[in-house]
Amino acid sequence: MSLSAVHGTLTSLKSCQADIGTGMDIVTDVAMDLAEAQGNDLMEAMILECARLDREINYFVDVVQQVTAEVRQPEAMFSLSAKVKEQFTERTARLSDADLHSHQKVVAFKDSIKNSLNQVSQESAENLEELDEDIAVTLSQVNFTCPLTQVEMVNPVKNKKCNHHYDEGAILGLIKTRQSQKKKCRCPVVGCGNADVRESDLIPDQMLRRKIQSQKRNNNRT
Repeated sequence: MSLSAVHGTLTSLKSCQADIGTGMDIVTDVAMDLAEAQGNDLMEAMILECARLDREINYFVDVVQQVTAEVRQPEAMFSLSAKVKEQFTERTARLSDADLHSHQKVVAFKDSIKNSLNQVSQESAENLEELDEDIAVTLSQVNFTCPLTQVEMVNPVKNKKCNHHYDEGAILGLIKTRQSQKKKCRCPVVGCGNADVRESDLIPDQMLRRKIQSQKRNNNRT
């Protein structure tokens, strides 16, 4: 096995992580739809399992990159697999399932379910249809435009420091660009004093994403 083959495999794994993230968003959407029926135990187990897989891929990628960086002679490649397995097993043995609950997507999942349950508790079956109509009117008045792209957000994320929203791809791209320039990323919202936006500050806003999708459906009907 060559180093180029190893790097190619890591690239495939990272692509797989993107699919896992999409899957976790779908699980959250389904769980929110089931909120009224209190049927979220299975959904929570599913999203925790996704978080476990995502965490293990992160650790595996880190171990492979560390081990391959230490390769100095071609013959060292023969022991590469054994070293990766040894270090990966050692690191994952120290992990706790409790840590999964702090995974960004799991936190967003729980927040979304909590908000959904709060909303459901305030509604009754008699006025649900009327409430949906009120929501539709309210949604039409909400600005879903990303301050970076100036178009409607697809995957909105919320900055937990300044509470502003951006489209995920746009803000991550800006952060990456600023990092390559050795600069801090300032919040793109005009007048915001947050001068250091970090990826760790961003939380997926599933409720807002559903509102955007709801508005699109309403617009399509009209």
